Amino acid sequence: MFTLDLPELLARAIALLLGFGVHEAAHAWAAYRLGDDTAKRAGRLTLNPLAHLDPLGALMALFAMFGWAKPVPVNPLRLRFGPRTGLALVSVAGPASNLLVAGLVALPWRLGLIHNAPEVVLLLVWVIVAMNVGLALFNLIPLAPLDGHSVLNGILEPRLAERVQALQVYGPMILLGLLMLGRISPSLDILGRTLYPAAIATMRFMFGL
Repeated sequence: MFTLDLPELLARAIALLLGFGVHEAAHAWAAYRLGDDTAKRAGRLTLNPLAHLDPLGALMALFAMFGWAKPVPVNPLRLRFGPRTGLALVSVAGPASNLLVAGLVALPWRLGLIHNAPEVVLLLVWVIVAMNVGLALFNLIPLAPLDGHSVLNGILEPRLAERVQALQVYGPMILLGLLMLGRISPSLDILGRTLYPAAIATMRFMFGL
């Protein structure tokens, strides 16, 4: 039976607002710094999470640990370094910002400053770090529409990148299929068996465990 107590629900909500807000603002900031003000003109160059949240995606993230925010509008043709490299830099800014948030939030624990803090504080710290690490790693999966797809396109040589780009239409279906496999059986959970160890290793490093 599904249960979620109030402190954990509130911790998830705070982590979600912080994680999605920073992630999407980082995309907008990177695009702006690279010469495209589309996101800025759309009011997305802000840390205010309400500017970035998709209601259904936020609820899914809160209760099902899988969700999404509103995509930041970007015009790749206006980006410095060209569309492929520019879009790769804009895309990697999102996951990088989540890892930065996770590292900063984990730092007081790593330095031994909050070991005796109230349990609710420790819960909040753990959830913020876990959700931001998870958000970063999940978005780095090289399947459209995730950030990892654009990052991969940006680092591949042009002809190979064109072939990968042509397959992007299948990305959402492949991603959905992988997610469904994980729901059917743990033994089929390819994403979980890949991302979970990576997330645990990243969190252990950040917490100094």
